[in-house]
Amino acid sequence: MDRILLVDDDVALVDMLREYLEQDGFAVDAAHDGAACFDHAPEELDLIVLDVMLPKLSGFDVLKRLRQRSDVPVIMLTARDDDVDRIVGFEIGADDYVPKPVNPRELVSRIRAVLRRVNGGANKAPADLQVGSVRLNPTARVAWNGEWRLDLTSAEFSLLEHLLRGAGRIISRDELSAAAFGRHHAAGADRNVDTLVSKVRRKLDATIIDGEQPIKTIRNVGYLYALPPS
Repeated sequence: MDRILLVDDDVALVDMLREYLEQDGFAVDAAHDGAACFDHAPEELDLIVLDVMLPKLSGFDVLKRLRQRSDVPVIMLTARDDDVDRIVGFEIGADDYVPKPVNPRELVSRIRAVLRRVNGGANKAPADLQVGSVRLNPTARVAWNGEWRLDLTSAEFSLLEHLLRGAGRIISRDELSAAAFGRHHAAGADRNVDTLVSKVRRKLDATIIDGEQPIKTIRNVGYLYALPPS
């Protein structure tokens, strides 16, 4: 199991990313300022996700110190739309950059890509995810219901994947918004999630021969992907 360290002072973001990464099979530690990053031995980590703007020590300062003692892979997070930041990060040893607001699915893909690269391709691609007749390939980002391929947009795929990974539990609209659009508590998020769920349901309905629609509405809370009968 690959161990990831998330370093960001946004506690809510770290909690959301931790949950998402753990569902994808990673072990996750967290630090909320630059200095706290060094409470974790880099030799015990497989990758660090490091915010640029941190209290006590900036992400750039943390990276400089890390590179004096370790070549652990580092993916930088930045809210700045600035090529200079990215160039500086790469010059001092960053392995990749992900802009904020963070789309969790993109971050997972970037993490897997960096780990494959530094391990010489040794990391295996994640296995297909299947619940009942619905099957997803997270690497190729394609989905099927039985033998029928589902024509999903990127946001629809991310939403369906998150529902499948949480099958059998109620998932809030806010969590689905973060999974599909990379943002929490955005204006109109509930409406956007409801619209996206409706689109995914229609595409599933077109391929369901026997059985019920698996995506259930939980009033005033969110949605649940029903587990198939045992």
